[in-house]
Amino acid sequence: MSTPDSKQLARFLSVAVEAAKRGAAELESWRSRFKVTEKFRADLVTDADHASQKVVKETLLAAFPDHLFLGEEECVGKSPEETRPPADAPFVWVVDPLDGTANYVHDSPAYCVSIGLFAAGKPAVGVIHDPRMNEVFTAATGLGAFLNGQPMRVSTVETLADGMLSTGFPANYTKAVNNLKTWAKLMEHAQSLRRTGSTALNLAYVAAGRYDGYWAHDNYAWDVMAGAVLVAEAGGSLTTIDGLPFDPFRPDILATNGRFHAEMLATINGGVPA
Repeated sequence: MSTPDSKQLARFLSVAVEAAKRGAAELESWRSRFKVTEKFRADLVTDADHASQKVVKETLLAAFPDHLFLGEEECVGKSPEETRPPADAPFVWVVDPLDGTANYVHDSPAYCVSIGLFAAGKPAVGVIHDPRMNEVFTAATGLGAFLNGQPMRVSTVETLADGMLSTGFPANYTKAVNNLKTWAKLMEHAQSLRRTGSTALNLAYVAAGRYDGYWAHDNYAWDVMAGAVLVAEAGGSLTTIDGLPFDPFRPDILATNGRFHAEMLATINGGVPA
């Protein structure tokens, strides 16, 4: 499908904001009455995940019936690559109806609804709605990035030594240990590190200049699709962990304010900054 123009993107963004609002309302309505199950060991899912995804999907496809929908709760057991749409696919909405489920279960206020649009082979629209902070992060390609309607930009921190970084750890213990190795490398050089439990919010915070960088080895497209648009439109940089062009259907990602991206890549990979 062809690349959407600015008018189309504005329309897509408007509907995505409404869908995220409805999804967030579902999350809040379920807070005191949900049931919890495990998809895999320590990988939780609740009634709220399913209720939020249902209303988000209904809202998006009612407005755009010819679009496809890729939601986390429909893809249990698939690898990131197995969720990649065909090259000739129409516009695809990529949704995490509750990013930060463990936080939600424990009533820790760091969770959100994340809605991204994959169009013409690239992330094109991003909406991240945090109902507990009442914050809505929005962006579309070429239209800028905003927080509650106000323009936002990445930070101006120049060096890794002055950077506050965030990451996410998968529920799988073996994969988590792999990320701990990267944590150890960066802890020696960065000002501070954070692990909040919500990849989407981590990326939104990079876009808003609250964090200076984010890395992870084991994400899915619904974790990063919306946040990638936010970071790019806010002036940041995105690649894979080994410095290749960002691909939302690869599990690894590095997102920074752009000013010390090469330094962070080199630190992770044991090389010399470009």
